[in-house]
Amino acid sequence: MSIAIIGGSGLDHLEGLKSSQPISVETPFGEHSTGVYQCNLNGVDILFLPRHGDAHQCPPHGINYRANLWLLKSLGVTKIIACNVVGGISEFMSPRSLIVPHQIIDYTWGREHTFFDGKNSDTLFISKHVGHIDFTHPYSKVLRQCLLSFLDQHDIPHLNFGTYGCTQGPRLETAAEVQRLDRDGCDIVGMTAMPEAALAAELEMDYVALSLVVNWAPGVAEEELAFDAIMQIVNEEMTLFRKFLPNLVEFIDIDH
Repeated sequence: MSIAIIGGSGLDHLEGLKSSQPISVETPFGEHSTGVYQCNLNGVDILFLPRHGDAHQCPPHGINYRANLWLLKSLGVTKIIACNVVGGISEFMSPRSLIVPHQIIDYTWGREHTFFDGKNSDTLFISKHVGHIDFTHPYSKVLRQCLLSFLDQHDIPHLNFGTYGCTQGPRLETAAEVQRLDRDGCDIVGMTAMPEAALAAELEMDYVALSLVVNWAPGVAEEELAFDAIMQIVNEEMTLFRKFLPNLVEFIDIDH
């Protein structure tokens, strides 16, 4: 199975699940967030992995990203569509905007961020030599262009750029931290892009992100964050995600 969808906050299930029992495989890197579910969307068999667990029990900094990515690789995945919710920083990134980011700045710390740690050199898929991947473009150019073509052809409003600032979490950022992110060139802020994107690159899997802006980042807007309003946006917009994802995976499977 070549395509996997990684679901973030608000996207912990998909229609078309073949079985309520997830596929679970022991990994050399410990336990993954949850099992992987096999789905059939518009005739295309895919795998679905809820990043935070099937009950949203894993905080961003506590996710075993290495186990998750190794699991997908072991099941034959070559393409990953990673969904996440983010805060908007730049003026174009208002709530309810759909972003296809093109760059990442990593502000996380303490996460197991590479397979090339010298401890698993004899593990399947992992080179016995120190790896220095080219991470100039953290998202797959080909898969990203495929995603943008789909959104254009289906008239789904989106922004085709965005630098994703990945913070540690689980707390939200201070206003001063968001000001720093803005000065650094970040357009959106989230907590899960890294090390997920880099690990996918190390395993030679094409990786692209769909980021939904659900709030202005702290300090950007005058009003205080209202979590009830944020969750309403998450629930409403993820319903739209679920509607177009089957057509998206069919588009990728057939044409690319």
